[in-house]
Amino acid sequence: MNMDDAALERAICSLALEEPPAGMRASILVATAYRPAPAFSFLELAALGALGAVAIWLGVLLVLGGGTLFVQTLGVIGSTLSRALSNGATLAWLAAGGATAFWLTLFTGSQPIALAPHRSERGAGR
Repeated sequence: MNMDDAALERAICSLALEEPPAGMRASILVATAYRPAPAFSFLELAALGALGAVAIWLGVLLVLGGGTLFVQTLGVIGSTLSRALSNGATLAWLAAGGATAFWLTLFTGSQPIALAPHRSERGAGR
């Protein structure tokens, strides 16, 4: 068992190895290096789950008879919004803000998506 490196390399090179299956390298690269970024990050999934839970809760509330209070609350919110939006000064400020946002968007252009950080770079521990 006293073999030097040259003898070890000759022994390894003399092994009869099978050819890898066709497309194996490509399938490994697709599964690892070229894997697409996930559709949603963990925080986005958590937010969607929370919104879904609230929606289910409101649906159960309406079915179990608590819907009248919910409808009255929506009515109060609607009347408050209609009173606030019927004010001329409020509408003028909203129009000025919308026009400013449109103006800035029109002249600054959009940022290219390629410069946005990739989601796959967030989790380096994969």
